[in-house]
Amino acid sequence: MAQLMNILHEPVFLNISCFYDFPKLLKHKTCSYVPKLAKFHKSNGALLAMQGNVELAGPVVNLFNHKIYINNGEELNGIPHIQTLREFPREELFGKVVMVRFESNILLKQEYNEKNQSDFNALFTIKYLHEAGANVILVGDWKTNTSELHTATVADFLSGILQRQVVPLQGISCNKLSEINGFKKENIYLLENLNNIKDEVANCLKFARVLSSGVDIFVNDSFSNSHKVLASTVGVTRFCYARIAGFHFEEKLRFVKNLAEANKKPYVAIIGGGNLAMKAASFRFLASRCQCFIFVGMMSFQIMNALGVPVPIDLVDRKAFSEALDIVRRARDNNLQILYPKDFWCRNKNDPKQLHVFPSHGLLDGWVPIDLGPVSLDEIGTMLTNCKKIIWIGPVKFANRSEHTNGASKLAKILVQLSQGNCETTIVGTTACNLVRQETSSLSSINMVENASVVWEFLKGRKLPGVMAVDRAYPFEINWNNIYSVPTQSLVVDIGSGNGLFLLEMAKRRKDLNFLGLEMNEKLVLRCLDSIQEFGIKNGHFIATNATSTFRSIVSSYQGELVLVSIQCPNPDFNKPEHRWRMLQRSLIEAVVDLLASGGKVFLQSDVKEVAQKMKEHFMRYGKGKLVLEHGQSDWLDENPLGVRSDWEKHVLERRAPMYRMMFSKSSEKSEVLISNEVIQKVASS
Repeated sequence: MAQLMNILHEPVFLNISCFYDFPKLLKHKTCSYVPKLAKFHKSNGALLAMQGNVELAGPVVNLFNHKIYINNGEELNGIPHIQTLREFPREELFGKVVMVRFESNILLKQEYNEKNQSDFNALFTIKYLHEAGANVILVGDWKTNTSELHTATVADFLSGILQRQVVPLQGISCNKLSEINGFKKENIYLLENLNNIKDEVANCLKFARVLSSGVDIFVNDSFSNSHKVLASTVGVTRFCYARIAGFHFEEKLRFVKNLAEANKKPYVAIIGGGNLAMKAASFRFLASRCQCFIFVGMMSFQIMNALGVPVPIDLVDRKAFSEALDIVRRARDNNLQILYPKDFWCRNKNDPKQLHVFPSHGLLDGWVPIDLGPVSLDEIGTMLTNCKKIIWIGPVKFANRSEHTNGASKLAKILVQLSQGNCETTIVGTTACNLVRQETSSLSSINMVENASVVWEFLKGRKLPGVMAVDRAYPFEINWNNIYSVPTQSLVVDIGSGNGLFLLEMAKRRKDLNFLGLEMNEKLVLRCLDSIQEFGIKNGHFIATNATSTFRSIVSSYQGELVLVSIQCPNPDFNKPEHRWRMLQRSLIEAVVDLLASGGKVFLQSDVKEVAQKMKEHFMRYGKGKLVLEHGQSDWLDENPLGVRSDWEKHVLERRAPMYRMMFSKSSEKSEVLISNEVIQKVASS
């Protein structure tokens, strides 16, 4: 222990910088590339006005200048706190091959408008990566009814709106990117259309491996697909060392998470569309937060029927009756008001040109409801006047609409006016979003999520596969002053701290150091925290987290220097070889190397030789040339250099089994020697 502790005694002057700065604004650039857009415009209708110069400014910083906390920071409905491009170290992007699953519904739409925040963010993700020096690969799916809209045409169109050359690639793999004929780092590359590829929809593992071959970092910016299990959003994450959310993805996820906050009241849900039976689970979530349900679509007839209001038999969905009754009961139990249409515009079945307004309880045979009536709209407007928070999800849709009725547009106008006041408004669904855009060009005060299916899945409490596949980030802002008596002391981190006996003993012996245990098992962490209180330890702490993805976000906020990281006896799963060393992913090792002070140590040990060899190999491979084995050791260390044995280490030694130990030290400068895989294997097996 003496040698290591002497090193830890010495002052280390490395100033660890924060890796979570906001994106730096991209420099003003002029693109001389003139795209050939004729085919794209022919396929998509309206022409798109292009700006010669594109300058990115402050909206991204303003948009993300706060953190999201749901229910006091707890994860909501299975949605974790994820790693985002905004928080990812910008310098780590340089020279990396980055695949972006872009939002084709936005970037390839007819009315692309960079002044729209969502459009801006979708574009900014790609530009930000490109400006950071990444080799950017775009992958997406776009639907077309014409054979003219090939990958080359889409690449040409994207070149125009990105103001950077986008080059189409043949096939769906970007492996050996540097060997491409005419490869230029300043270009952006586009893979072939994934639309109608069965392996993409089936999340085929082999297809995902090919798709991501050669990729270092995956950026998901296609939030509209986050409720699906696709090879390009879920499967590829198994083969990339970092998986992060783009700016557009983060923005939309923030909008969806915000629906769960009930801090503003009255909170009203305007619900349109049909298929009540499939969406019934969502109402349990909404009923616990809202003060009123306003039904404006086909679903309203099922609610009216459950309330005992006479409804024509052809408008009743018998399969949804029990669900409608449950909603009514739940509303009564939660003192939640239900508002349904009091009148309808109706069309005569025999004479479609004949329109008439009927009260909802007096719909006549031979007449079909096509829109909300004037009394209904007035009542809705009155109900919403004093609201502080509104969600509109689902279209105001009945039978075929008439050009003489515009209830949906009037509702959109009401919401636009309220949003300009003190009412937080979220619009969900393509139809509703388009109506709002027709009413106003200023959308800064309105949250808009075009894909309603994603939101319905969220409201049902289901996990979104595209979100779950992204790396985790620690959700809380840690106040180190409340944790340690001297929060600037050098820090020792034990990853996978288990029952904490090792770290607790170390904290008792070394008052001049602070100790932090990161452990996934929450019960063990609670016991360790109890021990901290019981023994009055002021230099020790434990956090329940998955350090594989949260190590950087936790340790980077610490005020002192990181001088030692230990990983002891990670639990191998021999039944699942692909998960055996799941904790030691490249992203964790690189985070350790980045944050470790010059001269800092990494101590690894295991009683399973195969595990120890793999740990040694991984740290040598992904240590960025900055880690060297202490004293050039080629054999395992005979003794634990820290002088304190973990609980499991004691158990192993008591049964006279061997421990396989090693100690790495971070050099002050990156080694210029390139280590081949053969050398790594040779050293690791020694």
